[in-house]
Amino acid sequence: MAELDAEPPTTVEIDTQVDPSGAQIVTLRGELDSSNATSLVAAVASITAQRPQRLIFDLTGLSFMDSAGIAVLINTTRKTSVSLRNPSPIIRRVLGATGLADVLPIES
Repeated sequence: MAELDAEPPTTVEIDTQVDPSGAQIVTLRGELDSSNATSLVAAVASITAQRPQRLIFDLTGLSFMDSAGIAVLINTTRKTSVSLRNPSPIIRRVLGATGLADVLPIES
């Protein structure tokens, strides 16, 4: 019976690229939560090992983020300059509720 109540695992797609200015861009799509945040931690670790001047999280396709995702964003600021691009209204609400909207620059 427990199988009927179990929710399917969430997924997050992570793409990385470099923009013309040299900033590293991490594009996220789907849902970012404690079940998959380690994938983002690994991607960010690989990028920050290269010591980029700036890292942009493109959140255009992100529909959900919990505290695990917030922790990744906060921890990344300890390694490089971070900004957020195009968060959806629900992600903006999460950022505002946690105070991150005042700490992390948001590009729209």
